[in-house]
Amino acid sequence: MATASAPFAALEPLLLRHHSRADALIEVLHGAQQCYGHLSDPLLRHVAERLQLPLSRVKGTASFYHLFRFQPPARHRCVVCTGTACQIQGAPALIAAMEEDLGLKLGARRGDGWVSLSEVRCLGTCSDAPLVQIDDSIGRQQTVAGLRRWLQELEP
Repeated sequence: MATASAPFAALEPLLLRHHSRADALIEVLHGAQQCYGHLSDPLLRHVAERLQLPLSRVKGTASFYHLFRFQPPARHRCVVCTGTACQIQGAPALIAAMEEDLGLKLGARRGDGWVSLSEVRCLGTCSDAPLVQIDDSIGRQQTVAGLRRWLQELEP
């Protein structure tokens, strides 16, 4: 007979390593997202139960940090740097082009899971501004025309 924790068995080594301590919540959430791709409601309930925390605390902590996802990641992740250097060098025009070409607003994910569009405050290479990250590639000194060509190359 399967136990209640069986669907989340991959998380058990992390929980055991931390002796199911409540002060390990952020690390456990991070590990859970790495294992399962996102923090589903059943997964958050499991973490709350195993750490003996109120579900509201677990959900509140997870929703406070922008790195945690509550839905599966999109197949393609498009991120625009909106730090000062990138803003000055043209990030607003890049965002407008991406919103138009992808049919998304900043911060959204397409319903079919194909692509998401988000921003980050810094990608750490201000001398190459403006910067765009698509999946694991960084576009430096990005132009609207170059970005539009790059977006057309994304696999459906």
